[in-house]
Amino acid sequence: MDDVLNDTVQALQARFGARVQEFRDQVTVSIAPQRLVDAARLLLEEFAFEMLVDVTAVDYWPQETPRFHTVYQFVSVSQNRHLQVRVPLNGNDPHVPSLEKVYPGVNWFEREIWDMFGIVFDGHSDMRRILMPYDWQGHPLRKDYPVGYEEVQFSFNFKEINLRKPYAKE
Repeated sequence: MDDVLNDTVQALQARFGARVQEFRDQVTVSIAPQRLVDAARLLLEEFAFEMLVDVTAVDYWPQETPRFHTVYQFVSVSQNRHLQVRVPLNGNDPHVPSLEKVYPGVNWFEREIWDMFGIVFDGHSDMRRILMPYDWQGHPLRKDYPVGYEEVQFSFNFKEINLRKPYAKE
């Protein structure tokens, strides 16, 4: 870790109680949800992380606490730096503050995460589905989401599957 990134990480630890992990020159900082907006503002204003290039989520089901992590990828183009920030969330009712006011481009990322994982972004201006139909029930990327499937057809079960398989009528 270089000196500038080290200063950034130390500031996040001192001000927000962040936990730090470093693996193969990649730095990951874990922050509590209630401190996320202030930490993002610090990264933008004091440490020149001008871009929030990606936001995603991870589901660690059946683990309940923390079941989810929201994962933010911050980039400082001017300093050629990259920082990953993770926010652990409870599995029963996952809420995290929206970063829309700090990084306006995060709008669609947060909508996608809500649509796929059911993580609510408090303070978001337009929290509605973006990928799934509006009347869809559930959140398909949750690991406990029921998945329907069609059995794979192989040479040993070809006849059995062929009898049950629906075909278009001529």
